Amino acid sequence: MALQSPFFGKREPDAFSPRQTSPHSTQGAGAAHAAQATAAAAAAAPVAAAPSTAAGSAAKEGGSKLTVGPNIKLKGVEITDCDTLVVEGLVEATMDSRVIQISEHGAFKGSAEIDIAEIHGEFDGDLTVRQKLVIYATGKVTGKIRYGKVVIEEGGQLAGEIQFSPVHGKPAALAKPGLHAAA
Repeated sequence: MALQSPFFGKREPDAFSPRQTSPHSTQGAGAAHAAQATAAAAAAAPVAAAPSTAAGSAAKEGGSKLTVGPNIKLKGVEITDCDTLVVEGLVEATMDSRVIQISEHGAFKGSAEIDIAEIHGEFDGDLTVRQKLVIYATGKVTGKIRYGKVVIEEGGQLAGEIQFSPVHGKPAALAKPGLHAAA
């Protein structure tokens, strides 16, 4: 019978012996393990605190979050079932999400349908924001843009084919004159 690696299978209970304490230590093995667990929990506590942004509240609620870190390039993908996308590198993709946050050095190229977009970096492509588009002073958005509400901080850039699109309905520019939809 072949032995399995403890990393991929169930390991034998006696494969590893408990950590031995030094002879100079006055703590018992149980107290040492409890102290290690307490120290690990205390070290992890600051990491668990989420920022108070829209994306942070989604992360606290257990939503799925994808972060593309600095100097990372993610190309030719379709991103689905992602509540929050944080772009700190370069993403060339198609996506449908709840929140997108593009950092100052981040860039997104492609097509995105989003509820809330917070742009500190660059977006180039087809962007549909169902609720609120926020472009910060360092942000630049170009392409075909549709939005429900827009906030542009002084210095932020917005260029391309831009149209207001009510939250529940067709974009105003696509409606034919003289025809009205029944509610």
